[in-house]
Amino acid sequence: MNLIRTAMLLALLTALFMGVGFLIGGTGGMMIALVIAAGMNLFSYWNSDKMVLRMHNAVEVDAKTAPEFYQMVSDLAQNAGLPMPRVYVIKNAQPNAFATGRDPENAAVAASTGLLESLTEEEIAAVMAHELAHVQHRDTLTMTITATLAGAISMLGNFALFFGGNRNNNPLGFIGILVAMIVAPFAAMLVQMTISRTREYAADRRGAEICGNPLWLASALRKISAGAGRIVNEDAERNPATAHMFIINPLNGQRMDSLFSTHPATENRIAALESMAGEMAAPSARRPSDRPARPTTTSVPRTGPWGRDGSTRKGPWS
Repeated sequence: MNLIRTAMLLALLTALFMGVGFLIGGTGGMMIALVIAAGMNLFSYWNSDKMVLRMHNAVEVDAKTAPEFYQMVSDLAQNAGLPMPRVYVIKNAQPNAFATGRDPENAAVAASTGLLESLTEEEIAAVMAHELAHVQHRDTLTMTITATLAGAISMLGNFALFFGGNRNNNPLGFIGILVAMIVAPFAAMLVQMTISRTREYAADRRGAEICGNPLWLASALRKISAGAGRIVNEDAERNPATAHMFIINPLNGQRMDSLFSTHPATENRIAALESMAGEMAAPSARRPSDRPARPTTTSVPRTGPWGRDGSTRKGPWS
């Protein structure tokens, strides 16, 4: 059902894009808009992952620089039947994570240092399982295309503002120009947000299956939401178009499950996961322990997910 709904919304975005092109330049404008959209999507298909990771200053880690975190992702990918993705760490105090890449063979997952330092190992595993679910569902490609089309519609709306459209080929006249300038970009934004919210519920459920415990993810969402509300993510604020990629909206003040939110309300997601845990009724469906994800003392050296032996060796992002 989610796949059908997403396909319908993407079709609506494409129709909006071509309609705006028609309002600006008639049939010729519609064809030019189609060519521009194809070019933008092709570029995004091959380069979106690199652009997003660069925007957030993500640093790639491996089995040597972050052995426990890397092994955790490897085990989860094996559970999901996925190829091993590239693993990144973002030096950011806000707890959050995202996935990117055009397909499972070219995927990457990233977690912030704030997430790795404030969540338990169980909760971190649940978050990374959620991101791997996005990879498995190919949501990263879907959301890239969605963001590209929505951005292109807004761009065409700006063209209508500056150039006034082709009134000879515009059957709606000035009203058509207003539609191209205001209504179409607004509608595109709503469609983009609707797709984002639809994908999050599906990834929550599949992520819970991958890690084996819905309550781990429910607990993680609660902590991440609280942290995102307190800590400003400056990189995300500078690049708001990437907000839909994170497990929790990184933009400050976005807490409501409304038409203007890229994510469902955290309370609704937690309720769905708790309901799922009740359905599973398995011994593993227990609440996460309070055991910290990293040692609180340096008396016993231990390599953590952040590439540290106790407090002496730091990872490459430090």
